[in-house]
Amino acid sequence: MAEVWRLWCLLLTIVVALVFVAPGTPTHPARWKKVLAKKVSQLMDWTKKDRVIRMSDTMFYHFVLDAPKNYSVIVMLTALHEFNSCVMCKGAAEEFQILANSYQGPGAFTTKVFFAMVDYDESPEVFEALQVTSVPSFFHFSAQWKFTTDDIYNLRGRDIVADQMAEWVAERTHVSVRIRQPTNYHGLLKLGILLALTGGLGYFLKWNRKSISCRILCEVLTLCFVIVMTSGQMWTYIRGEPYVQRDPRTGHKHYISKFSQAQFAAETFIISLFNMCVTLGVVLLDKAATSTMNIIKRKMMCLAGMCLVAIFFSWLLSLFRFKVTDYPYRFLWD
Repeated sequence: MAEVWRLWCLLLTIVVALVFVAPGTPTHPARWKKVLAKKVSQLMDWTKKDRVIRMSDTMFYHFVLDAPKNYSVIVMLTALHEFNSCVMCKGAAEEFQILANSYQGPGAFTTKVFFAMVDYDESPEVFEALQVTSVPSFFHFSAQWKFTTDDIYNLRGRDIVADQMAEWVAERTHVSVRIRQPTNYHGLLKLGILLALTGGLGYFLKWNRKSISCRILCEVLTLCFVIVMTSGQMWTYIRGEPYVQRDPRTGHKHYISKFSQAQFAAETFIISLFNMCVTLGVVLLDKAATSTMNIIKRKMMCLAGMCLVAIFFSWLLSLFRFKVTDYPYRFLWD
């Protein structure tokens, strides 16, 4: 009940602010158009520098609340300074930046929607005027001077992730935003390391026809290819899935998605590691059975192979049960 009352008080405050600020605008049509064109031009200039405009209290009143206005503004109220101890604010700002970058893509600037950020340490007057007591908070200020409870991003029903914020923006502005995740430079680094290792291997083997046709090398490369393909790495690359996801409430990073139809990039590396260990265990079991080494070494290889297969295959089943709760199979533990 207290939450509903606080929400209605906030709504009333914003409506009153819109009513009292709007009358101070020019009424002459020519001057109205001139002021509007100047405001839009200024917003476009700022957007070209940074998709999220950092606003002071004066800028907020002039460009967001004051008329004339034929554009919508999505505003994030936050407190990014370290001494504020806002765990969620940094992650929320990153997701908000992804949202703004996805909408205002390179060469695709529009004047329908702008994205702005107001920090408490820079503009506390805005927080006091809107009676905002918790951060981060997200508001939609439309061009029609209408404000409802739906123009406040519901943190109880939605997470602070770019995809869900894009859905909310589409609902309020009727403008769809296709989220484009930022480039994952970890992949480029890993590709560089792989190329360096391949080049080093070619140098030491004196890369020639004999080494290319080497049976062991071909087997290792084939296994690596199969492990990468079965881990979901290609799927996450095509879908543009994030490397990890930050919990908007606690700020903790999640490396494994809890949904059966989603998979993070870090999760594919974990699955690849498990598959590699299971494969190594099977190879050790095969070598222990066919090798001509002494019996003690063969027993050690057999024991190591059994442990690798049992432990990591059990972890694979546990990971799958984590994503699909009604999965019936298990091995050593849940």
